[in-house]
Amino acid sequence: MRAALLQLTSSDDPVDNLAVVRAWMEDAAADGAEIILTPEVTNCISTSRTHQRAVLNHESDDPTLATLRAEAERLGVWLLIGSLALKTDDPDGRFANRSFLIGDDGAIRARYDKIHMFDVDVSPEETYRESDGFRPGTRAVLSDTPWGKMGLSICYDVRFPHLYRGLAQAGAEILTVPAAFSHVTGAAHWQSLLRARAIETGCFVLAPAQTGTHTASRGQARRTHGHSLVIGPWGEVIADGGTEAGIITVDLDLSEVAQARRRVPSLRHDRDFDGP
Repeated sequence: MRAALLQLTSSDDPVDNLAVVRAWMEDAAADGAEIILTPEVTNCISTSRTHQRAVLNHESDDPTLATLRAEAERLGVWLLIGSLALKTDDPDGRFANRSFLIGDDGAIRARYDKIHMFDVDVSPEETYRESDGFRPGTRAVLSDTPWGKMGLSICYDVRFPHLYRGLAQAGAEILTVPAAFSHVTGAAHWQSLLRARAIETGCFVLAPAQTGTHTASRGQARRTHGHSLVIGPWGEVIADGGTEAGIITVDLDLSEVAQARRRVPSLRHDRDFDGP
């Protein structure tokens, strides 16, 4: 599997962001990528709920989704849109943080709404309340691809290992963790968490990330960690995107999943135990 991870510095303008993704998809496909992956909130990074309400759309009429589906079909590639921020019909008015797996025919093969909301106080100056603007998903998602079964997740999900164990035990060989990881927590935990999820499951982990300082026409600018990572099923770092926006391309041998699981078959060794 030849995969290309797009490391973006998305702004709060979906039109500008779409233009970047389209150009880089074409470059990645020209380089032989069979699947292209983008980060979390590919279409819009914004701290202003007012601005989000003005520029976001429902899935059914979202121009980013429609255009990228058409591009996947035109280029003949699979595409993981790490996530799009989308309007919903929920009475509380909260958005969805939704990942899409698109086939090379442009069809939506899977949707996943981020389950775990990033409600944290990193420091007195850096706080997040994702659940104020986004409603959490409720369902884990596994999808077939030409290379193996893929388990979908988004960003903060990576801190909840039971999600990934469940996906792996259901057949996942590839785990996707698109992210817009905090600069502070990313420096401390990002690589360690991703390597742990790979080691625990014997899966390849593909984690395309947002990077740098994200400009905002309304609300505050935001800084993300970057370092898009590809981790092998034995826990080794195969590729690290650093902190510059760009394309990270890797060739992966999915037979390594079975090899890692033969060496340490921990997915088959669960035991019931009494609680503390």
